[in-house]
Amino acid sequence: MGFLYSQFFKTPPYPTGSYQGKTIVITGSNTGLGKEAARHYIRMGASRMILAVRNLDQGHEAKHDIEATTGCAPGVIQVWRVDMSSYASVQKFAARVNTELDRVDIFLANAGCAKLKYTTAEDNETQITVNVVATFLLVMLVMPKLKETALRYQTRPVLSITSSGAYQHTTFPQRTAPEGKLFATINDKATAEKHWAEQYPLSKLLEIFLVRAFAEKYPAATFPRHAQLRQPGAVPLGARAGAEHARLPRAQAGARALDRGRESDVGARGRRGKGDAWAVSRGLRGRSADGDGYGE
Repeated sequence: MGFLYSQFFKTPPYPTGSYQGKTIVITGSNTGLGKEAARHYIRMGASRMILAVRNLDQGHEAKHDIEATTGCAPGVIQVWRVDMSSYASVQKFAARVNTELDRVDIFLANAGCAKLKYTTAEDNETQITVNVVATFLLVMLVMPKLKETALRYQTRPVLSITSSGAYQHTTFPQRTAPEGKLFATINDKATAEKHWAEQYPLSKLLEIFLVRAFAEKYPAATFPRHAQLRQPGAVPLGARAGAEHARLPRAQAGARALDRGRESDVGARGRRGKGDAWAVSRGLRGRSADGDGYGE
């Protein structure tokens, strides 16, 4: 009932404010929530926007669409490539962020995937590679730029990581794995396929565990940045992602039947994860500027 109430009777406020002078990076921003979050920021005057995408052609399509609807100058939005299923690509992208950008005020780690069947990337199940390992590899690699921005410009950059209420749809069956074998068990083909409807939710639960571990090691009072989990509710996926999503098991796809209940423009306004999803990040000082949003 809590989901239905928040989905249909609570609407995130329309973003207002100014992002003049701000540099923002959004992964997975060629469609859906990532693209709409970028549109909000550009509308509010962001000085530099990096659309981090796997497919450059689709990224440029998103760039031109945002430019057409906001009237921003052609040089404000740049399209950079990053493939979250490749650690080498993640490392290359992070190196570019750290060397080519003078500052990063907001980093939205938005890119993610939900798969119909078992596949691998970097020797692990693809959803675990993309949603968990590569996401946090990227976060750690861009952290020096966030710290540098904080010290040089006397500000607190925002790091926002995609969350999802789907984490509630797993019992974490792999938790009984022998000591030292947990990660291998999570990625084991037979185990994953036996509990396939729980594999995507598990990837979201692992994100929460990692944010909690990070929060406990680096309390906000000692680390110059804001970090947060964001939960947009059920929204339509981009057309390119929708076909596979529609065939996912019910528990994995979540409330896909309610996708029309909140448009991407609304979901992209974002909101902090509620309940456990937010509580586990208790060591992080969560504060968002209007317009923070992300997608999957």
